[in-house]
Amino acid sequence: MISIRIQNLTKRFGTVTALQHLDLAVAPGELFFLLGPSGCGKTTLLRSLAGFYVPEEGAIFFGDEEVTRLEPHKRNTGMMFQSYALWPHLTVAENVAFGLEQRKVAKPELRRRVGEALESVHMGAYAARRPNELSGGQQQRVALARALVIRPRCLLLDEPLSNLDAKLRLEMRAEIRRVCKEFSLTTVYVTHDQKEALSIADRLAVLDGGRILQVGTPGEIYRRPASKTVATFIGETDCIDGTVVAFAAGRVTVETAIGRFEGVPGDPAAACGPGDRVTLSVRPECWALSRERPAGNAVAGRIGESVYLGELAQYEFVTAGVPLKILELNPRFLDAAAGGVLFAGVAADDVVVLQR
Repeated sequence: MISIRIQNLTKRFGTVTALQHLDLAVAPGELFFLLGPSGCGKTTLLRSLAGFYVPEEGAIFFGDEEVTRLEPHKRNTGMMFQSYALWPHLTVAENVAFGLEQRKVAKPELRRRVGEALESVHMGAYAARRPNELSGGQQQRVALARALVIRPRCLLLDEPLSNLDAKLRLEMRAEIRRVCKEFSLTTVYVTHDQKEALSIADRLAVLDGGRILQVGTPGEIYRRPASKTVATFIGETDCIDGTVVAFAAGRVTVETAIGRFEGVPGDPAAACGPGDRVTLSVRPECWALSRERPAGNAVAGRIGESVYLGELAQYEFVTAGVPLKILELNPRFLDAAAGGVLFAGVAADDVVVLQR
C-alpha cells in the first residue's frame, strides 16, 4: 500500500486552467473518489496521477517518491477506462496477460498470475472466451483483472461503471470495493454518480471549476456540506434563503420567508454573525410531517403534488408560497394531498447553514 500526495497541482490546456493549485492526500489502502460535474477537472487529475498529463505547477508523490514527471509505464499504476479498452482479437486470458508480457514476465509466472487475477474477479471459467462473447459486466471484470494482474502500486478508475445498466452497476460497485479491500489497494476512482460515490467510498473530494470544494467521508459530505454547490450536487436538498439572527453555542438562528429556524454551520471554520445572508440546506428525508405542530423548527403548509413510490412518497409541500420537497418513508399522508393543513418539522442538526 502507498499513500498519494498532491501538492499545489496546476494543469492548463492553452488558456484554460483545468486544475487550480490542488492539495490532496489519499491514505494507504483508501478507496478515494473524485466527484463532480462534467468539466470540473476530476479526469484531468486522474490522468495526471497516471502520468498521461504533466502539470505546469505542483508535485505528485506516491509514498515518498515524487512521480510528477515520471513516465506512465514507470509508475506501476493499474488503470481502468470507461470504455474497457479490451483487445477484441485476444481471449480473456490474453487480454489480462498483456501487461505482464510487456514487462517480460516468465511464462509460468505469467500463467499463474493471470489465473489468480481472473479467479479474484470470478472470471476464471471464461479465460478462453473473447470480449464479444461476454456481457458488459463480465467485460468490466476482465478490465479489472487486467489492472490487478500487474500488482500495481495504486489503482486508477475512470468512470468504470458508466456503460453498465442499473442492475450491473449495483453489482459491480460491491465487487470493486471487495477487490480493492482484498488486495489492500490505494484506489482513486472518478465518477459523476453521487450514489456510486456515497455507497462505496472511504472518502471523497467534490470538485468544481478545477478546485476542490470539500473532502470528507460520504456521511460528512452528505450531512454537512460546506457550500451550496456541494449541497445541491450531492443528493437533493431544499435551499431556503435567510438572514442570521444569532449565533451561539454552535447553533445559528436564521430568519427566513417561511419562519425562523435553528441550525448548524456547514463549515465550522466560517464565522457568521447577525445580519449575514445565508442559505439553509435541508435534505427532503429530514422533514417529518404531522397533524400537530411539533416543538422546534416547524412550518405549516399543504401538500400539493405527490408521487407514490411504494416504500416512500415524494411530496411538494407548500408553505407561505414556497414549495419544499419532502420524502416520507412508509407513507401515511397520501390522503392529505387533497387538502388540510399539516406541519413539517426538522431537527436543528439537520438544518445546515451555508454562507452565501
